[in-house]
Amino acid sequence: MAIQLMPDSLANKIAAGEVVERPASVVKELVENSIDANSSFIKIEVSEAGLEKIKITDNGDGMSETDCERSILRHATSKITSENDLFHVRTLGFRGEALASVAAVSRLTIKSSTGDEAGTLLELEGGKLINKAKSDARQGTEILVENLFYNTPARLKYMKTIHTELGHISDVINRMALSHPNIRFEVYHNEKQLFRSPGRGDLLQIIAQVYGINVAKKMVPVEHTTLDFSIKGYIAKPEVTRASRNYISTIVNGRYIRSVPLSKAIAKGYHTLLPIGRNPLVVLTIDMDPILVDVNVHPAKLEVRFSKEKELFEAIEATIREAFRKETLIPEASQPKPNRPQSVQNSFDFYEPAPRPVVKENPNHLFEPPRPNPAYEQLVRTAEETADISMEERLKESAGLDDPNQYENEDENTKDWDEAVTVIEEEEKEEKDRLPVMYPIGQHHGTYILAQNENGLYIIDQHAAQERIKYEFFKEKIGEVPNEVQELLMPLTFDFSRQEALLIEQYQDEFRKIGLFFEPFGEQSYAIRSHPQWFPKGFEEEVIQEIVEQVIAEEKVNIKKIREEAAILMSCKRSIKANHYLNHDDMFRLLEDLRKSTDPFTCPHGRPIIAHFSAYDMEKMFKRVM
Repeated sequence: MAIQLMPDSLANKIAAGEVVERPASVVKELVENSIDANSSFIKIEVSEAGLEKIKITDNGDGMSETDCERSILRHATSKITSENDLFHVRTLGFRGEALASVAAVSRLTIKSSTGDEAGTLLELEGGKLINKAKSDARQGTEILVENLFYNTPARLKYMKTIHTELGHISDVINRMALSHPNIRFEVYHNEKQLFRSPGRGDLLQIIAQVYGINVAKKMVPVEHTTLDFSIKGYIAKPEVTRASRNYISTIVNGRYIRSVPLSKAIAKGYHTLLPIGRNPLVVLTIDMDPILVDVNVHPAKLEVRFSKEKELFEAIEATIREAFRKETLIPEASQPKPNRPQSVQNSFDFYEPAPRPVVKENPNHLFEPPRPNPAYEQLVRTAEETADISMEERLKESAGLDDPNQYENEDENTKDWDEAVTVIEEEEKEEKDRLPVMYPIGQHHGTYILAQNENGLYIIDQHAAQERIKYEFFKEKIGEVPNEVQELLMPLTFDFSRQEALLIEQYQDEFRKIGLFFEPFGEQSYAIRSHPQWFPKGFEEEVIQEIVEQVIAEEKVNIKKIREEAAILMSCKRSIKANHYLNHDDMFRLLEDLRKSTDPFTCPHGRPIIAHFSAYDMEKMFKRVM
């Protein structure tokens, strides 16, 4: 078969196949060009989800007549002049493929001007220039894309529904707005406004517009700077989770990227705060020297490579963990829907004797025998005496402001009042514990502890609470045990599949490094005659199986991870279960131990431990307030 050069029209269509996947791809490429042109306002108008029309208007620098004509050529760019520039990319678009690729599969019109003179109008069809004329002198660029994929019908049949394609466009604009909160975006579909950002540089305000005000209220700000990286943004409290990773937005030097390793680093920052199978909602902006990141690894520029990947991931993980250590992460209980029928009235045990005795699991059981607790009674009395004092009254008293309107000048009064409130709130924030003192008042179905304080009612999952307490205890203890080997009186035997047996043979050196020696005991069976001393007693077989599965999945042994999994396993197996009735003193002791935990809000599997009903929530439920 003879080798020949492809016609330009065919080469452009192939290039378009890489860059222009769907209408959202066109929007992304054109909006990136507008951002690179220093625009402060970008208007996006689409019809029929972009298949009929996409129009991008900006107030950026604009192009001269010469630049406008060159912009539609393949590999024409103003952003790369030498090979060295590839390693210092500071712009979003740099490949010089966007306009040429879009023009190849659509009818394209460009109007652009620098504002100093009349602008340029170019009309193209299928990548060929069919008209050139003068246009108005408005500074900026306007690009109209019509009949997308009209000359590639095979591509059209892969388009999804209007709703799906519009969803992809909305996602692109959302990412752009999150990446550039200083730019005002307006989005219209079939002449109906879908989105508008203020462009004031307030990232939290954009998050509220994209994900809703309720989500924005539950975002925690993060900021951390190292010699190489500047990390800032917002992370959602663990109660806000999603099923997919699509709600993790990572922005590197102003560019939204998709990175599975980055997403994993973020998830590690949440650690045991997330339920299994759930993902956080995060918006992180990472700034670094462009030489540390390679953005030229994907046609759509969505994937990048980092030269200091390990350092970046560790910085992100530490930043998120540190942010949550300063937060009280008790989720507010959701309000029941009105007029919802309830057929069964649940029973509660208030200060009643336990229906059956507490069975202690071992001599080192968490709880001690019941005994009088006068200190507890005094705390209850104190809480009751102060419960009726509102926060506003306490703020007034502490600030020495008996009347917020005592000044004649209202603006001055408001300023002084706000400053006083801010100072007091900061002092209280420094002094208060992450988890407040809670006083048990009963137990529900032998599973949930009911407690109260001046802030309202709390419901605590007793199994999850003790799981957290024991997990932190076992994690510390297991971490102290050296990697010495313990001989077994009776060997442990394991049967593996042929594939697993082959991998065990392949990674024998990895196993030996941690003190595990797999001795052949048949065709696909192995015997273990010793294991590291830190293996939890009674769970040796489960830990060994976990190590084998980890090596098969990751091709290495992660001792830190295995020790943590062992601690989680022990904490779960040795914690009190549901339908286990506790006396009043046991409940109080459990709550006090929980308060001393490092992360008292979720169990090691990420399930919530505590739900909170404020006094207002209770009054609203019983229609005392409307």
